[in-house]
This record gives sequence, C-alpha cells and structure tokens, in this order.
Amino acid sequence: MAKASLPRGGSRTIQVITPALPDSKAGNRTTAHRWAELLGALGHDVGIDTEWDGTPCDAMVALHAWRSRASIAAFRSQHPKRLLIVALTGTDVYDYLERDPEPTRASMAMADALVGLHDRLAQALPEEFRPKLHVIHQSAPTVGRKPASSDVFDVLVIAHLRDVKDPLRAAMAVRRLPETSQIRVTLLGDALDETWERRARTEASENPRFRWLGGVDAPTVQDHLARARVLVVSSRAEGGANVVSEAIAAGTPIVASEIDGNLGLLGRQWPATFPVGDEEALRTWLLRLESDRSTLAELERSVRALAPRFTLEHERQTWQALLDQLGTGSKGHELGSP
Repeated sequence: MAKASLPRGGSRTIQVITPALPDSKAGNRTTAHRWAELLGALGHDVGIDTEWDGTPCDAMVALHAWRSRASIAAFRSQHPKRLLIVALTGTDVYDYLERDPEPTRASMAMADALVGLHDRLAQALPEEFRPKLHVIHQSAPTVGRKPASSDVFDVLVIAHLRDVKDPLRAAMAVRRLPETSQIRVTLLGDALDETWERRARTEASENPRFRWLGGVDAPTVQDHLARARVLVVSSRAEGGANVVSEAIAAGTPIVASEIDGNLGLLGRQWPATFPVGDEEALRTWLLRLESDRSTLAELERSVRALAPRFTLEHERQTWQALLDQLGTGSKGHELGSP
C-alpha cells in the first residue's frame, strides 16, 4: 500500500465514521464527537456520519473495524493514497476477531494506522497488525472531589445495562453485608432492552443497598462521581472504557474487573481488582475499603498518579503526534486526487 498522509498546509478535511446513530448513547458516538472536537481544535475541518457516502475528504477516521467495514473498503478503494485510520473497539478485538475475523482483519489491513484506547490491546491483535497500533488514552474533564455523604459509603457504577458491562455485579455483591456496613450501590445508565430494565427494577425492589437512577445527564454523572467513595467497573470486556478516564479525572478510587481493557488503563499492578463475575471477591474489596480508610486513601493516591495521562492536552498531543508521524516522508495529496 502506498504511504498515505494528510496534505500539508491549507484546509484539511477529516470524516469521522461511527456506526452509532446520532441519537445513540453508545460510547462510540461519544468518542466520535469528542475526537471531532479535538481534531477541529487542531485546525482540521471535521464531519461525522454513520457511513461514508463519498463526501470529499483528505482522511477518514473510522470507529469499529467490523461495523464500519463497508465505509472503510469504499474509501480505500476510491482513495488508495489518502489517510485511513481505523479505531479498534472492544467488540472488534474481543469478539469479532474471533467470531467473524475476515472482515475485521480486512479493515485492519487497509488502514494506514490503527488506534486503540488502552495499553494491553496489542497483545490481543494478530502480530502483523501490531506495528500499526497507536494507543490514545481518552481524556475527561477534571472534576474536583466533593464532600462524600456521612450516612452511607457510596459505591458507584456507571454503565448502560447490557451483558458485556455486567452492571448488576456490584448490587449482587452487597446483598448480604453485615448490618453495620453503610455500603450503598448506585447504578447510573439506561437499560438497553426490557429484560435489563426488569432485572434492574427487581434488584432495586429486593435489595435495600441498591438503587438504579437510570440514564442521567453528564453534569449529574460528574456530581455522583465526585462524591462517590468508590467506582466499580465490572465489565466482562472493554476496549478502554471512558468511565475509567472520568474517574481518574475526578480522583475517585476504582475497583475493576481483571480484564485487559481495565488493566491497560490502570496498569498491570493495579491493586483493587477482582475476577470477572466474582461478586465474593468484589464484596471483600468493598468491605475492606469501607473499614480501612488507609487502604482507601492509598487507592485514591494511585488514581491521582494516573491523572496526567488522561488530560485533554495529553490526548490532543497524542493525536497530533500520530498525524505528524503518518505525514512524515510523504508529499501528501491535494483534495480531489486519488
């Protein structure tokens, strides 16, 4: 494949493709909007769509190798020398690479660069694609810590209700706690089908330590996060959840399932982890953090130490470095040329 790049100088147009519909609350749509704003701040003219319709552009950034495969193939076919960046989602890497590998690998092969969101992604990729991978940590607004409730030990879960998020695991972990415990689990997120809505409502009616507040706006999420004693990320698989970035920006201690998508953001030696689906291990961690404030304070210090890697400026610099690297040694191509 001929080396591609953005043209040097003048207006540069970038089309961001995401399979998530405009009214979707999925992480891919949120990421697309944030990247569009970030690339716009770097001086580019950026558009967002669910598929590429042939709109002229100097470059494409396509989220989801499998779901955006038609747009990726069409763009590469019509513009073999223009820049094509494919962002790999958790579904790409931890599902479709095994379940439907041919179109996923084809998209990865056509890309000039692959973008991943956590540091352990490379080990899950076929070896031939690893040199293309660039890790860009998602940023989040800095939110200062706010006074926590003195009446309860608030444990927060932020996730739309679907299987891969295992969103009720923390609720299950606190069903049978000592009466002296003040732990309460709050879940923020929409139920994506009637089954999950029924499960969440049933759990809330039967478990006095659990409440489900449904989907809430961003300021409400940030307020809960700033006041929570602990955030639980219980996912079965992740491509790099933005809620981890948000918790780090807020300085909120994190207890996470032992998956690459979490450890690739928090680090291999992150102390507060539990095996996927293991509510007994999660219960042990929550009781320990409630009763041992020195352990809680140490976990909070560990979160604060990660903060510089998840700032907007760091994310912007990483994108700029990627675009600069892809342009090195290439004369570029004028808009309208192949």
